[in-house]
Amino acid sequence: MRGVNRVMLIGNLGKDPDVQLLEGNIAVAKFPLATTETFKDRTGKLVSQTEWHTVVLWRGLAELAQKYLHKSSLVYIEGRLRTRSWEDKDGNRKFATEVVGDNLIMLDKRMDAHGPTGDHGGMEGLGGTDTPMGDPSESLPF
Repeated sequence: MRGVNRVMLIGNLGKDPDVQLLEGNIAVAKFPLATTETFKDRTGKLVSQTEWHTVVLWRGLAELAQKYLHKSSLVYIEGRLRTRSWEDKDGNRKFATEVVGDNLIMLDKRMDAHGPTGDHGGMEGLGGTDTPMGDPSESLPF
């Protein structure tokens, strides 16, 4: 039986995307994404719980993120979880779990001369082929 590794998130960027160019002019963007869940506890009090996710986008999606996304942008990200490991300068093994996105939908309302419009800037459903083959997380510069 084959496994499924699929993640779907709607949240706000915690900061502007950090975009790097790798060898071969391959763009990679990285940013924190906050998702917030609101629920009632046992006493009926509303409680909000925020989770932070590290999102990595490659090639065309990274370039779109650089051009259109900024801190607090509301986005839908679809992708897969990827855990990578490395040794720090003291020889300690470190791990990071990231969402490697392959679909991006910008959910912010676009501003025009008449105020916000109902569309998403014509950027719906972008992605699909922007992840390189192999395991690119091994070469992330950050």
